[in-house]
Amino acid sequence: MIDHERFRALVKDLYATVNELESMFPGRHFTPDGHMVGSLGECLVADAYDLKLMTASNKGYDAVTETGLEVEIKATQSNTVAFRSQPQHAIIIKIMCDGTFEEIYNGPGALVWELFSGKRLPSNGQFQVSLSKLRQLNQTVAEADQVPRAL
Repeated sequence: MIDHERFRALVKDLYATVNELESMFPGRHFTPDGHMVGSLGECLVADAYDLKLMTASNKGYDAVTETGLEVEIKATQSNTVAFRSQPQHAIIIKIMCDGTFEEIYNGPGALVWELFSGKRLPSNGQFQVSLSKLRQLNQTVAEADQVPRAL
């Protein structure tokens, strides 16, 4: 069983260390990125929404709800996220510099995928979407179509 308080404290400590290093070395960035941000995001969302995580790099989704809804989790520290395919459901977060997160989008994957309708697939195989577009889209999602937070 996960110790929710300890997990949140470790994430906050990680970002406090990043902030301290950046203060010590102005102009240098120590921001976690790549796999670390993805894994942190998946764990933060799984913990906050009481989801069961799949094995790392599971194709098409990262976690499932108690009812079996497949959830693709996207985490970023920037202003965009990328999608390779249409998920059943998506929860997109922005990880803040204090280790907390902002929910950007929580709803059906089909709504996100519609944003790419009529667009050519980029050469890297990923469609990019801005967090501002996702925030606007999130306002159209009915509460019943969102995964509720457990914590």
